[in-house]
Amino acid sequence: MTTHHIAFWNVENLFGPENHAPRIPWVANAVRRDLEGWTEALYNTKLDQLARVITAMNGGAGPDILGVCEVEDAFVLRDLVGRVDAGTGRKYDVVHANNDRDRRGIDTAFVYDTARYTVDTRTVFNHFVIRRTGTRDILQATFRTPEGRELVCLVNHWPSRSGGATESAGFRAVAGETLAYWHGRIREEAADGDRTCVLALGDMNDDPWDPSVRFNANATRERGDVERSRSPRFYNLSWEFLEWTSQTRTGTTRTLDGTLYFRGDGNVFDQILAARPLLDAEDAAFKLVEGSAGPEVIPDMISHRVGEGPIRFGLPRGDVTNVDTTGYSDHVPVSVTLREGPDIAV
Repeated sequence: MTTHHIAFWNVENLFGPENHAPRIPWVANAVRRDLEGWTEALYNTKLDQLARVITAMNGGAGPDILGVCEVEDAFVLRDLVGRVDAGTGRKYDVVHANNDRDRRGIDTAFVYDTARYTVDTRTVFNHFVIRRTGTRDILQATFRTPEGRELVCLVNHWPSRSGGATESAGFRAVAGETLAYWHGRIREEAADGDRTCVLALGDMNDDPWDPSVRFNANATRERGDVERSRSPRFYNLSWEFLEWTSQTRTGTTRTLDGTLYFRGDGNVFDQILAARPLLDAEDAAFKLVEGSAGPEVIPDMISHRVGEGPIRFGLPRGDVTNVDTTGYSDHVPVSVTLREGPDIAV
């Protein structure tokens, strides 16, 4: 039976080098200070580090579909894809839409294996999370297999906690409502209706237990509630990997309790949400492979010091000592595996 490896990663400030020719003028002004000293060499090292992790996913075969956030534009994403192509032997393409409303111009996007899927541009939508001071976005695309089965994916990057978690919570509540609204609309408009397979991935900047995820996005840890629900709800797979073990670069094994760390505390901001058909619908196009959801890391990504978690690459901001060329991102990637076909047993 055909399986599909779907992943997400916040690649942490993947900007082109300081002299990046395609850079939009207002973005250049917004990130000028951050990118002082961001040379072509540092940019290429960052790409190499990211590609090393991506090609290691899925047992070294690379992901079938990868959602990403914090990329500057399609140009840097294609630079990254070229390295992943070389490392995996696959041919990937990009689904991308410019977000000209974010204050730094960072985007969400998908990378996908062109031998396994087609994407009709008419099924690509960029849903803006409207707020007072700029916005983040949710990118939606439908991936169609050669057998004609369709998987709708939404890659999320919700507003940050800048200014304080409590003070900014309303912005993420709006993001959760936006995701929930479009989940409902997808079911209304799709030919399969409530049998439509929908997977939402992303950096929510909130934990699975926060109200924006539980109530606004309608994503729960209670799988049975989702299976019984006739309304659009998500099962939040990130509850299944709240504690996971990983080998560090020093060879020791440790338990981490987050997909990123802030001031020594772990948060599970990087999440995967599955709609009901992926759990129990007998005639669904795809089914969740039980126990397959979780972070994907290589040992070098994880600090050997307690409470540090993933090792970030950073930006120079005028001082190259702010960059750790042995780092990767301040987030770890997460993934899940699906089986294709309505007659599968799970």
